[in-house]
Amino acid sequence: MLEGRAMSAAVIVFPGSNCDRDCKVAVERSTGEPVSMVWHAETELPSGLDLIVIPGGFSYGDYLRCGAMAAQSPVMQAVKKAADDGVAVVGICNGFQILCEAGLLPGALLRNKGLKYVCKPIALTVANGQTRFTAGYQGQREVVMTQGNGDGNFFADAETLARIEGEGQVVFRYVENPNGSVNDIAGIQNARGNVLGMMPHPDRAFEAELGSADGAVLFQSIYAAA
Repeated sequence: MLEGRAMSAAVIVFPGSNCDRDCKVAVERSTGEPVSMVWHAETELPSGLDLIVIPGGFSYGDYLRCGAMAAQSPVMQAVKKAADDGVAVVGICNGFQILCEAGLLPGALLRNKGLKYVCKPIALTVANGQTRFTAGYQGQREVVMTQGNGDGNFFADAETLARIEGEGQVVFRYVENPNGSVNDIAGIQNARGNVLGMMPHPDRAFEAELGSADGAVLFQSIYAAA
């Protein structure tokens, strides 16, 4: 358990989520703190949350656009309010898509440039080590997590891209771009710095036995900053 007061996190579960339990286990083992599971039809979140995780998977079968239907789920109004109140929110893979569709992050996730599903360990550069999500890396410039998506090609128009680059909102970049994402972007945060969306999975890289424990540092950083 981390030092200080007890922390609290929740994972949002949508129809078609398949990494929700992975996220619960990853956060609990990384921080020693309990994690609640919240069904998408709920209209309220547990009180006193320090972290909300929107997991990967195929919410609503990826119909319409990936994340488009999940962004309209009742629970997302509570997520938006929590984000407005400063609670840390992390969207992983499909969760990143949901955050963009919900307007909590800029840009969009398009079909991978190669039109193939990419699933492999992947090296990332920590583009901004001064965020509440990355402070724990303490200057570590490169981390390894796991990629698993078919629609992970991050896109933003020129004006939006200039803004997020200029304001330090790019948090992670690919060392070798697997999907065509503009500027090699693998993860971004909002202007306030409390909402993170990323395509690679820290929840699949939180213990050395999984090939990397770098994902655990991300969760630990959030709790240390709470």
